[in-house]
Amino acid sequence: MNVDVKCGLPATHHIFSGCGYPSPTQNAFVFNPIFSIGPLHVTKPELLMAICVVVIVGFFWVAFAKPKLVPRGAQNIGELGVLFVQNQVLRPMIGKKGDRFLPFLVSLFFFIWLMNLLEIIPVAQFPVTSHTGFVWILVAFVWLTYMSVGIRAKGPIGFFKNMVPSGAPWWILWLLAPLVLFSDILIRPFTLGVRLFANMFAGHLLLLVFYLATWYFTSANFGAVYAVGSLAMSIVLTGFELLIQMLQAFIFTMLAAFYIGDSMETAH
Repeated sequence: MNVDVKCGLPATHHIFSGCGYPSPTQNAFVFNPIFSIGPLHVTKPELLMAICVVVIVGFFWVAFAKPKLVPRGAQNIGELGVLFVQNQVLRPMIGKKGDRFLPFLVSLFFFIWLMNLLEIIPVAQFPVTSHTGFVWILVAFVWLTYMSVGIRAKGPIGFFKNMVPSGAPWWILWLLAPLVLFSDILIRPFTLGVRLFANMFAGHLLLLVFYLATWYFTSANFGAVYAVGSLAMSIVLTGFELLIQMLQAFIFTMLAAFYIGDSMETAH
């Protein structure tokens, strides 16, 4: 919880207190444990992540537990979601040979999207993916899938050998090979995780700036005029974040599919 240095008050207590504007900091992303189960201390982001798991698994269980020839209700929505990932992500990036990865990519897309959406859902109001630790777990799943698929398809030696473009002059391989290996093995997963984390972290911080400004201006003399402008920006940015939340889930899943498809190819 963000605390003002001058007044020593939480941000939510600043209204009518006469203290300065409670600018958000990284402390807004630090949470104390809500409850403990033995040695396990559960914080708000961890609880929200668990809720997302239950919601995703529960929805698709209800949608496809007893599928009907003519889909209705949850099954209809579920099929639209699966077809979206299949036609817009999997098939363009991998092709039909990658259909066995459809459950993984569907789960990845909707899990990330829901964790992002929590940013604008009342009570929750926090995107789980703005905590870098949760993002790296997802990246680890993608990286392990990428590596295991490539090694299984080409063998350990062939997998790493095929990362280097064929036909490259022998005299440049000493420089090209380490760069390509470094890029494919380390840079790819790093950029995949940083992109998602940085966008959600920055977006949530930006929303906090204008939400807290709206809260603060309502307590100042003649501040209502400024509060209206800040509130308008909050609404605009919330709409913008809706787009970013979906887009980041789509980009993460699309790149995951691309990496998996690339690991299955015989050569660059």
